[in-house]
Amino acid sequence: MDGKGRMAAQVEAPKLQEMRIYAPSSAAEAVAGVRYVTRQPILDLRSKVHAYELLFSSGPETAFRGDREVAARMLLDSTVIFGLEKLTCGLPGFVKCTAEMLTGTLVQMLPAAMTVLEIMDPGEVSPELMSACRTLKAAGYGLALDQSQWEPRAKPTVRPLVKMADYLKVDFSRTNPRNRQTLLGQLSDTTAALVAEKVETQEQFRAARDEGFSLVQGYYFCRPVLLGSRQVPANRLSQLEILRLLKDDSLNLHKLTQLVKRDASLTYRLLRLINSPVCAMPQEVHSVQAALLAVGEETFRRMATVAITSEMNAGQPLELLRMAFVRGRFCELAARACGLDGTEQYLLGLLSLLPAMLRAPMKDLAPTMPLREEIRRALMGEKVTERSVLDWLEHYEHGDWVRCGEIASANELEEAGLLCSYQEAVAWTEAALYFA
Repeated sequence: MDGKGRMAAQVEAPKLQEMRIYAPSSAAEAVAGVRYVTRQPILDLRSKVHAYELLFSSGPETAFRGDREVAARMLLDSTVIFGLEKLTCGLPGFVKCTAEMLTGTLVQMLPAAMTVLEIMDPGEVSPELMSACRTLKAAGYGLALDQSQWEPRAKPTVRPLVKMADYLKVDFSRTNPRNRQTLLGQLSDTTAALVAEKVETQEQFRAARDEGFSLVQGYYFCRPVLLGSRQVPANRLSQLEILRLLKDDSLNLHKLTQLVKRDASLTYRLLRLINSPVCAMPQEVHSVQAALLAVGEETFRRMATVAITSEMNAGQPLELLRMAFVRGRFCELAARACGLDGTEQYLLGLLSLLPAMLRAPMKDLAPTMPLREEIRRALMGEKVTERSVLDWLEHYEHGDWVRCGEIASANELEEAGLLCSYQEAVAWTEAALYFA
């Protein structure tokens, strides 16, 4: 694990069962100002997270708009309830802002050192806006402009903002290589980092790299080039078998031990987790049997699942593992409120990104999954009841608030509860990743 990952977990390792983001006293309080909060990763060319774009909203909009008092309350709620440093793991957070917010005092509630203000729809850039941007930049805030604001057809008055910006975004969903070459040719007078956004495939990632972009925003790492219907490696099949054993009501210790001992890397990961401050062992544990006896079945199941998933993700972006952990923990927590099995939901969320980890299609992986048929169907994307929570989360990850509301309504899911579950899942994940 790299240094940034350790910094994100803070100096002292958090405990999985104790770590919490600030939770409102009631569900109503949680959604009074901010109904939705999610994050989208911005990665460098090594697939390491550079920053997160944060989307806060009380409805379908993804930016703070409208009445100044409402916007102020939303900003305050987002920083107090969610904690930007927790949502971004201590990395910079991009926040979309209107010109009105920038010329006022609203954004000053956000921590300057970890906030990038993404300017939306400035129209005519007034002297007041330019002055405000200079002041904010001097205070330590970063500035970003998306393509619609800075491209050549934008109003000439925007050019001073382009020179001042720290980041300039280009939308890959509505440009081609020739368009982008023309756009980037207009930027000889700026030192801003170029961000390729809405990058959804490996091909687009490679294009961004080759065209000179330094940062990429999108979920391309969740949609890798699959290697067809290749055989799943034997060690992965063994790890899936361990997951199946871990799900059984009564652990078959002998069989489990034999399978884990055959995988040296997995054994190392598991014992490292068991001996970490997460479990607070009074003395070091040196065997799988001793680990199970020392921490108990439930903690052992959870630690082993974390270790296996980390091993499966070896060689892939850390953000992919982070998303898998968030999905697993979120689905487990949300299951409590909608009559679903928490253990099954944990595995459903965790394994939903397995095709990206193993670069094999789900149709080849699903038959090997340690799950009953309905959960396998949910992994295949079928709209079964067991998939309702994961379906909500997948749309939430992409900021599709309208669809989230439709799914919650159709499945009688309490959105305030889902929001709190997401907060807790993010916090739990950072604790797990510290030792993954």
